[in-house]
Amino acid sequence: MPRTILIVDDDPHIRQLLVFALGKAGLDTIEAADGEAALTQVDAHGPDLVILDINMPQMDGLEVCRRLRAAGDLPILFLSSRDDEIDRVLGIELGADDYVVKPFSPREVVARAMAILRRTAARPPAAEENRPAIRHGLLSLDPDGWRAEWAGSEVPLTVTEFTILRTLASMPGKIFTRDAIIDRVRGPGFALTDRTVDSHVRNLRAKFAQAGGSDIVETRAGVGYRIGACAGGAG
Repeated sequence: MPRTILIVDDDPHIRQLLVFALGKAGLDTIEAADGEAALTQVDAHGPDLVILDINMPQMDGLEVCRRLRAAGDLPILFLSSRDDEIDRVLGIELGADDYVVKPFSPREVVARAMAILRRTAARPPAAEENRPAIRHGLLSLDPDGWRAEWAGSEVPLTVTEFTILRTLASMPGKIFTRDAIIDRVRGPGFALTDRTVDSHVRNLRAKFAQAGGSDIVETRAGVGYRIGACAGGAG
């Protein structure tokens, strides 16, 4: 079945350009010119992916992303008119799956959209029931309740952040490459790329540092990541 892409941008020329490019790739498209209309289209049509402009009047793309993430894990590809790392990281931390900076090549947008769709359709989620809690130092993870605690206090995480942390904590001695993390995490609702893994890890470190856990994830230069000592010391 054709996949449906919702294109959200207040510039009709950009929407027209992407409708044409995505159509040539065999994808169905629907459009929205603002954030409110985007939310309405999601409710009405249930698209497989949202291509979402950040800078829109009234409700911007970041707020749309927040609301979509509060409701589920619909994949999101951000469009940004500012080549700004803060925008990028904030977008990823909110739960976006990738981003493209304007001006962009329509081929690049199509390629990134197709990559996200392939990852979300790569395999069905495994049936995981009554999974045991994972404890490592001061870290405790409840996989069934999607709950993370540090020294007994909850640390709120997004679904993707929790899944990455669970992957690392399940094998404390293993160093995971970015590709290995993507392979473990991918599936419906999880559409990572190698360059967004770093942003999720930065966000995990920041959240646990606020709780006193500065040694949550270790970086092995040139290799990847593994779970830290989780003893409360510096990472």
